[in-house]
Amino acid sequence: MKSNTHIANNVNEAKYKSRSVATSHWMILLARLGYAMKGVVYLVIGWLAVMLAIGQGGKATDQSGAIQTINNFPFGKFLLVVVAIGLLGFALWSFIQALFDTEGKGSDAKGIIGRLGYAIVGVSYAVLGYATFQIVAGTGSGGKNSTTSAQDWTAVLLKQPFGPFLVVLVGIVVLGLACYLFSIAYSAKFQSRLNLSELSAQMKKVMINLGRLGYAALGVVFAIIGIFLMVAAFQHNASKAVGLDGALKDLAHQPFGLFLLAIVALGLIAYGVYSFVEARYRRLGR
Repeated sequence: MKSNTHIANNVNEAKYKSRSVATSHWMILLARLGYAMKGVVYLVIGWLAVMLAIGQGGKATDQSGAIQTINNFPFGKFLLVVVAIGLLGFALWSFIQALFDTEGKGSDAKGIIGRLGYAIVGVSYAVLGYATFQIVAGTGSGGKNSTTSAQDWTAVLLKQPFGPFLVVLVGIVVLGLACYLFSIAYSAKFQSRLNLSELSAQMKKVMINLGRLGYAALGVVFAIIGIFLMVAAFQHNASKAVGLDGALKDLAHQPFGLFLLAIVALGLIAYGVYSFVEARYRRLGR
């Protein structure tokens, strides 16, 4: 019994020490840099979409396209180093959120799904951060755009037994995520994660409205992605699948498309600014 108790104590001590490292001052700073660099990426995506909508150049792009655009800025390579560090920091923090449950999701089915979501976000930003470092080193071009990636894995799924059914399931999940994002925008429950006590009531309202507009824009994008996954499944045609860049392009081709694109683009810019709000005011660690 004493041996078992000793082992349990050692395990608990190891968990405590690992959690202390994971939520240390320097890790929190790296996470805040990550939120800020995520904001930079969405600001670039939104700005390019606005320019496209008003006929001043621009393009419909995604995270990898934003990284390539930043590379063309003055001192672009230096900026990309900072962005890459931030994105990898954000990925690491997402893994910490999943592993140590810093957001208090819990260990029931709903909590596990939420924590799994953080892990998936971590993987996506780790890939983006690595691709960014490849651009800096001159060994890569930033990877595939999101539409090409979506079409590739959709094609793989369609070749499997019950492939269209699997793609429909993914589409349902994506549409569910869109609904979740819309609910966040409507309820503004994200404000509970922010410490805005030092701000005036008017400034708090501005910050919250930025978040609501940003989440709503993301909801629109994911809704389009989910719908096109359904189309790809029913038509058994992987080329119908789209990512973020493809969703923005499709939006532009709809009736009043450029107007709709401008609204969503402004929402993505709002989400980018809100990411800076999170970098400064989000409660991190527990």
